[in-house]
Amino acid sequence: MRIVVARLNHETNTFSPVRTDLNSFDPKWDEEAYAFGNGSNTALGAFHDYALRNGAELITPLAATANPSGLVEDEAFEKMASAIVAAVEHGCDAILLDLHGAMVTRSFDDAEGELLARVRSAAPDVPLGVALDLHGNITQRMLDNCDCIVGFKTYPHIDMYATGEHVARIIDAMLKDGLRPRQAWSHPPMLAATLKMNTNEDCAMTDLINLTRVAEQRDGVYAVTLFGGFPIADLAETGVSVVAVASDEVIARAVADEVAMEAWRRREEFLYHESSLEQSLSSAREAAGGPGTGPVLLLDHGDNCMSGGTCDNMDVLATALASGLDGIVAGPICDPQIVTELIEAGIGATATIDLGNKVGADGFAPPHAPLRLCGKVIAASDGSYVVSGPIYRGQLCHMGRAVKFQTDSAIILITERPHEPWDLGVFHCTAIDPLKARYLILKSRMYCRPVFEKHCKAMVECASGGVTSSNYDLFSFRKLARPIYPLDGEVHWRP
Repeated sequence: MRIVVARLNHETNTFSPVRTDLNSFDPKWDEEAYAFGNGSNTALGAFHDYALRNGAELITPLAATANPSGLVEDEAFEKMASAIVAAVEHGCDAILLDLHGAMVTRSFDDAEGELLARVRSAAPDVPLGVALDLHGNITQRMLDNCDCIVGFKTYPHIDMYATGEHVARIIDAMLKDGLRPRQAWSHPPMLAATLKMNTNEDCAMTDLINLTRVAEQRDGVYAVTLFGGFPIADLAETGVSVVAVASDEVIARAVADEVAMEAWRRREEFLYHESSLEQSLSSAREAAGGPGTGPVLLLDHGDNCMSGGTCDNMDVLATALASGLDGIVAGPICDPQIVTELIEAGIGATATIDLGNKVGADGFAPPHAPLRLCGKVIAASDGSYVVSGPIYRGQLCHMGRAVKFQTDSAIILITERPHEPWDLGVFHCTAIDPLKARYLILKSRMYCRPVFEKHCKAMVECASGGVTSSNYDLFSFRKLARPIYPLDGEVHWRP
């Protein structure tokens, strides 16, 4: 038996100015892709293990992941998609793909649908299973060109491997038992705020995920996924949807509509009500003086790397400093120009820098002036570390060169690349101990939480004017199917 497995992962913020070329994906081909899949805590890792357990010949043409950012360049997509299709064209018995569900290229709004159509054309009768991110913006074209779709059930995503196993079980039944699954997609017209999708909280999202788990116990139901969607992508299909995989289309349709109707009924619970930055910092100051140990965690979710943020918006740090907060650790802040200046100045050098606020975005207000800071260069590194936390555990990450810069009130980690602070190693690689801070400012929405939140005495969400804001009024949607809740007020819908 010959099985083709591959990973091509990108969540595209169509409003982000961050360029997404082939280098952004750090693509691994063939033998390197095979090595990456071996032991990887991803759906690809689960596919790899499934193939080996079954004594199959394993073909891994590609393992490629880019941080969320702007539109994927066509040249990058074509090179990576062609590698997958070419592997399939050589013949195989099964295809297992670890995708995202919200990738947009300059030519294709539905990049996963385009890729799957090409793969299906190359192998019309070969079982094809797909693992997707919970934030996928699902389309009918995706369903039409594969046999089963299963998405994550956790956010932060700690079930990537388990999702891959779920896909593999369905494909295994197709290969060994003649299973012929059918799929249905239900798409209520609603945008859900990403900050309302935390499955570690007692909330509507958690209840709905539990509803999908219960539905999966029914006879003839193989998988049910609630996709929260990625709301800051200007596409016709952006938003919440449900995909059900079952023994026949009637069962799949009934289950998908049932879960979608419950999501629609609770749509108000997916609204995020944003506090002003000044209110958030006041709450942080109060929490810092209260009981408990550890820093107060300030999440700059408006400039979140893992949603396409530039990581150079200075709103939260500048306002915190202006408000008199001290004992701050902040980062990573992306400013390659300043990294070069500080490394050239040398360790121990005193410098005055103009930090951040250098990257603008179409449709958004121009950035404020860079934040002028006086301080000292304490340390520098190549910005590499190995993840020890539950997300991507064991993976080697690179932030570009990184510098520890210290002022009277703050220690700031400055890097050459935008990077999500999902591990203590982000700071440790430049000898920063973030847990000794009074206030810890992270450009993150959710992925930092499994590692950092347990060490902090309080957590405060802080709004900045970046391209990952939870305030949809900042975004100019042109392609989004309308009417849609909450942008158009009260909307009526039935499946």
